[in-house]
Amino acid sequence: MHTFKSLALGLLSAAVASASDVESLTGTTFPDFVKENPLVLAECSGHCKALAPEYEEAATTLKEKNIKLAKVDCTEEAALCQEYGVEGYPTLKVFRGSESITPYAGARKAPAIVSYMTKQSLPAVSVLTKDTIEDFKTADKVVLVAYFAADDKSSNETFTAAAEKLRDNYLFGASSDADLAKAEGVAFPSVVLYKSFDEGKNVFDGPLDAEAIEKFANVKSIPLIGEVGPETYAGYMATGIPLAYIFAETPEERESLAKDLKEIAQKHQGVISFATIDAKAFGAHAGNLNLKADLWPAFAIQDTVKNLKFPYDQEAKITADLIGKFVDDFVAGNVEPSIKSEPIPETQEGPVQIVVAKNYDDIVLDDAKDVLIEFYAPWCGHCKALAPKYDILAGLYVDQKFGDKVTIAKVDATLNDVPDEIQGFPTIKLYKAGDKANPVTYSGSRSIEDLIKFVEENGEHKVSVTYEEETAEAQKPIVESMAKQAEAATEAAKSVAEEATEAVKEKVAEATEAAEDIHDEL
Repeated sequence: MHTFKSLALGLLSAAVASASDVESLTGTTFPDFVKENPLVLAECSGHCKALAPEYEEAATTLKEKNIKLAKVDCTEEAALCQEYGVEGYPTLKVFRGSESITPYAGARKAPAIVSYMTKQSLPAVSVLTKDTIEDFKTADKVVLVAYFAADDKSSNETFTAAAEKLRDNYLFGASSDADLAKAEGVAFPSVVLYKSFDEGKNVFDGPLDAEAIEKFANVKSIPLIGEVGPETYAGYMATGIPLAYIFAETPEERESLAKDLKEIAQKHQGVISFATIDAKAFGAHAGNLNLKADLWPAFAIQDTVKNLKFPYDQEAKITADLIGKFVDDFVAGNVEPSIKSEPIPETQEGPVQIVVAKNYDDIVLDDAKDVLIEFYAPWCGHCKALAPKYDILAGLYVDQKFGDKVTIAKVDATLNDVPDEIQGFPTIKLYKAGDKANPVTYSGSRSIEDLIKFVEENGEHKVSVTYEEETAEAQKPIVESMAKQAEAATEAAKSVAEEATEAVKEKVAEATEAAEDIHDEL
């Protein structure tokens, strides 16, 4: 009897453990599922273990809101994943029926997934009443509520325009109840930002303008001294103001430094954002700010618009007085940026132009040419897969005599400071001849044909090169050879790592993971 009872309990536990609120879909079941459910987040992957528990937790929470989370195994459903342009794993896409498909733009942690999909399920602006406003004000970390008269069409349209643009980031609500506005201490028309940190709320002061509301939301949604991590990095970049990093290894040290530098952060609030960062988890990011990645604590300021770096002397002490002077000098324009660059190549070998920080302007900002540039990282698997195709692409423009109109280039963004803020690898942008201020980011399939089409459609010169089936066949041995070389290089790197001491291996893994986190996740 005891044995039977134990067996029954074991089977019950296994059944419970295997139950999932994430729908597993196939090429046969996927089309009907997205048609039948008004909002679906689909994960297209090849068994991503890191995301799985976060995704499962989010699915359980969102189940109550009738928001479905699904997954597709791309190793089994290659045709389905290819149909939706899946290039790497995991790829997350938001489906509103089978026609409206957008990339998921949030962090890959359960709370962030829940927050993002909740926003997607609501209208851009929720209409609020005295019965719903209190719950709405605390429905997310940051909420914006507009108070204006029901017949104020101009304010309504302005606020809605801002909400449509920022709906992935914040919740937006509106009320035309004068008593609710009075209770908040504001008059029509007003916008109030509610937040679960610092002073709790901020009132927008200025004429209602969609761009001004956007800036207000981006700046005031950032804590006085927050924490940089996968879920917050993009928010700091979106503010458009410099970010001051405070690197330290322990939570206690980060808390202590934040307390010491609080008055400096208050003095420059709205001009510079301040945030601590875990030096153990994200120490590799110090290298991106031209700091040594093994000397803590450390301090640096990043111009998030021009991507310039201003590292504080790591040999000097971090005190309120010294950091205060450094920040004052930075604001006054008296601190020179630190520029990291590989040496300029003595010769450009091969059709792809090698860009470094020191020749970036000469090549990328050449006003006479359309320049397609890939920002890559040596450890990025997708970059290695693209490399042979990218070489062939560059060769087409050279061989077909369009080298004077189109340049195909690449830059190692981990070793060179570039003016672009790169959020993932590879990132491909086209700098159009005569308009270098507005580069176009490529988001399509990484095929030679699609890249050719992108350059033709978005370039000033409208150049189209020929890449026919015979050409593809002729180049096939080259592609295979390059792919084998990349694979061999990867295996060699693995072999070196395996032979290294445990301490070195730990450092390599930590640096690689941190780098991938800070670029792919943030």
